[in-house]
Amino acid sequence: MTNLSPIAMANAVGSGLLTFPITQFDTANRFDETAFRDHCAWLLGYDVAALFAAGGTGEFFSLTPREVESVVRAATVETNGRVPVIAGCGYGTALAIEIAQAAEMAGADGLLLLPPYLIGSKQEGLVAHVEAVCRSVGIGVIVYNRANAVLDENSLAQLCERCPNLVGFKDGVGDLELMARVASKLGDRLTYIGGLPTAETFAMPYLEMGVTTYSSAIFNFMPEWALHFYKAVRARDRDFVARELKEFVLPYIALRDRGKGYAVSIVKAGVDAVGRRGGPVRTPLTELTPSEREGLRGLIEAAEDRMPRNSLAA
Repeated sequence: MTNLSPIAMANAVGSGLLTFPITQFDTANRFDETAFRDHCAWLLGYDVAALFAAGGTGEFFSLTPREVESVVRAATVETNGRVPVIAGCGYGTALAIEIAQAAEMAGADGLLLLPPYLIGSKQEGLVAHVEAVCRSVGIGVIVYNRANAVLDENSLAQLCERCPNLVGFKDGVGDLELMARVASKLGDRLTYIGGLPTAETFAMPYLEMGVTTYSSAIFNFMPEWALHFYKAVRARDRDFVARELKEFVLPYIALRDRGKGYAVSIVKAGVDAVGRRGGPVRTPLTELTPSEREGLRGLIEAAEDRMPRNSLAA
């Protein structure tokens, strides 16, 4: 299987909505490849631009490096070149390089470089970390600005000059001034991705800044709704966006915020709610309560009732 060039990967990622599939586990808490591939196949039946395997929604933080490789390989086999597969990557530099190289060998078309584990760093340390990972592979890299790994526009400019395969910038901070400085300095050198939790909330203002796409965890259980919302954002249909923010997204966020770690748990519960297999989260994450699951089911059913009846399947 041939990996896409970094530029081809970046162009594909920027062309539409992105899906970050969950990672299913069996009753013994092992990676369930059959369930995962079935889920990916279902998502690929819709108009998705790229599939991010073993990302944050895919519980990257709970997977071993070997499991990350297995998840990525399963995703590449299932997609069979239909869309790019971007692999989660992270931790300290040495481990990140190991994961990156294994993902490339498994057929990934790119990497989403998540923040290093816990530690903070000065800008030069972050630059050295990102550069080392970029230089270790030939595939494209998307850096995830979030938490303890926030690169400024000058650091990103250095990296873009040194690393031709650094082709994407995912913002998980929500600092609009920083985003404006980055976009102003680097222009179309990078593909920009909205990456704040429940990115639909910020999709409209970010579009005005040149952020043409975002990662939708909701796509895991409501792909038609997620695509309708994305298309409404791109069409600047403010009435539709405002209605769905009020009726679904904000109540969904309120439910998610009831428990720490629910950002993943609620997505798996959503998959279960639509009659597919979400399955359990790994500790230290916890499951939604039965009443919270019922509340989520009600939100999903009401949102689906509001959708037009034409299918958005690919």
